[in-house]
Amino acid sequence: MHEIKAIIRPERLERVLDALHEITSMPGITVSEVIGYGRREPPARSGGIEYGRVPMTKLEVVVGDSLVAQAVATIRHAASTGHPGDGKVFVSVIDQAMSIRSADEGVEAL
Repeated sequence: MHEIKAIIRPERLERVLDALHEITSMPGITVSEVIGYGRREPPARSGGIEYGRVPMTKLEVVVGDSLVAQAVATIRHAASTGHPGDGKVFVSVIDQAMSIRSADEGVEAL
C-alpha cells in the first residue's frame, strides 16, 4: 500500500476528484484546505526571490500497489495548468492499515 499526498491549486479540486472517481477501485479521499509557504515569482521591480502564503488544497489517499501509478498520473494530469504553483505529489509506503469499524486489515481496510 502507498499513501499519495497531493498539494494542488484549490480551483483544480473538482477536476482532480472527478478524474480520480473514474478509477473504479479508488478508495475514499481526504481533502483539506491548507496554506503553503513557498517560493513565488517576485514583482519585476523587486529583483529577488519572494516567499509568501498561498492557499492550496491537500488530497490524501491510501491505495493498493496496483493503483499507485494510475492515481499519480491522474492527479498530475487533472491538476496541471502548466504554470508555476501547480503543486506537488508525494508517495509514501504504508506498512499497515486497519478499519476501526470492521477490523479489516491491509487493502481490505481501504
